[in-house]
Amino acid sequence: MIVEKEKVEEAVKKAVGEAKPRKFVETVEMAVNLRNVDMKRPENRIDAIVTLPHGIGKPRKVAVFAKGETALKAKEAGAHVISPEEIDELAKDKRRARKIAKEYDFFVAEAPLMPEIGKKLGPILGPRGKMPQPIPPLSDPTPIIERLRKSVKIRTRDKPTFHAPIGRKDMDPEKIAENALEILKIVEGKYENPIQTIKSIYVKTTMGPAVRVA
Repeated sequence: MIVEKEKVEEAVKKAVGEAKPRKFVETVEMAVNLRNVDMKRPENRIDAIVTLPHGIGKPRKVAVFAKGETALKAKEAGAHVISPEEIDELAKDKRRARKIAKEYDFFVAEAPLMPEIGKKLGPILGPRGKMPQPIPPLSDPTPIIERLRKSVKIRTRDKPTFHAPIGRKDMDPEKIAENALEILKIVEGKYENPIQTIKSIYVKTTMGPAVRVA
């Protein structure tokens, strides 16, 4: 492993301890800075959804493009449902489409709807890294919704750095550290020599000071 769990846990405790009291429960975030990687080359960029073992302290918001039985099951699983008819409406109302893209963390869609979503909503969802994950028509979306509610997306563009929420201030530091290690596994799997590729790792609360892990 790139860094020991104890070291991450120690940094989380310090970051939480040094954060001033706020009127809301702050998120704990991790920042990873990379080096020796040419980010102009798309194959060197990271674009992944990571399911965290302990979630981030509150369920992520999921929206599902579906109809019929799939839409009913998605609603039962606590997701927001967008009907096929609404795709056209959202395409015409860019402001509302942008609002939905901002409000929901992840999108899922029945596979046959993907071409239409790509054509009409791709310009809004694509740049935000929120194109839907396709599922077979008439399938039960519950497992993917439950998984996404505990997931985070990590994405590098042209800069060799990425940020990710790894928990909340009121969570057990050990669980936050385990979430952080799950994200670092992606870096380990992506690059040949991850120890040489990682320049630094920091953790911090939303408005608190950054604490260096490695």
